[in-house]
Amino acid sequence: MIAPFAVPFMARALAELALLALICGPVGVFVFTRRLSFVTDALTHTVFPGVVVGFLAGGIEGIAVGALAAGVLTAVALTLLSRAGALSDDASTAVVLTAMFSIGVLLVSRRPSYTSDLTAFLFGRLLTVTARQLAETAVLAVVILGLLAVAARALLFRTFDPAGAAAAGFRIGRLDLWLNLLVALVVVAAVRAVGTILVVALLTVPAAAARSVTCRLPAMALLGTGLILAAGCGGLLLSWTASISYGVNLTPASAVVLLLVVAYALLLPVGLLRAARS
Repeated sequence: MIAPFAVPFMARALAELALLALICGPVGVFVFTRRLSFVTDALTHTVFPGVVVGFLAGGIEGIAVGALAAGVLTAVALTLLSRAGALSDDASTAVVLTAMFSIGVLLVSRRPSYTSDLTAFLFGRLLTVTARQLAETAVLAVVILGLLAVAARALLFRTFDPAGAAAAGFRIGRLDLWLNLLVALVVVAAVRAVGTILVVALLTVPAAAARSVTCRLPAMALLGTGLILAAGCGGLLLSWTASISYGVNLTPASAVVLLLVVAYALLLPVGLLRAARS
């Protein structure tokens, strides 16, 4: 079980997943408690044109910059549309999602390597993570955790009592923008490794699984982080074994997500039992 991680690309992939676990665990708790799974899914799709433009302009190293620009733009747009009230939250999210994702597909379809590029952008390149990308993810992780620590109490107040938070003087629109920006930064940190599709699983499934065991938010964050770490290690080993021993092409990012779903399925009866007893 240890030997595969002596291979440099496997070690870098595990380190990348460990960094993602540190940020997806706590941020995912707010996504789950605020019921923002659809918004998170939208953000993972709307960074797609930024990913494509960044790649076309600067290659692999330009993806993070393009994704960051698109993510910030999307977070601001979603917040403004929701606060303006011209459309319902889900309608405005759907409009931004479909528009931005269509632009991304239009841009990438103009390349001769359309099929392979689209697959890589959507599902990531976990085994090709470089030392530079690891360093960039680490910097983003520090920024995300710092921003979360600064606003954690206010975000919790807004999550469970928005009227009380507004009465206490908190600017609800600014808090919503803050959380949307945090989610966007997480997407940017994860997009090159696991792609724009699978990152939503890292932000939603661990928190949902952890909720089956506990309703305490710090415990949910810790358990969610641990689940991502365990699924990351197990998914890499599963992908390695399937490819090396059996000749089956199993992408590691997909294996990680599948193990997270399995963990959720195993913990779901615990949650049902807790609900029945309460």
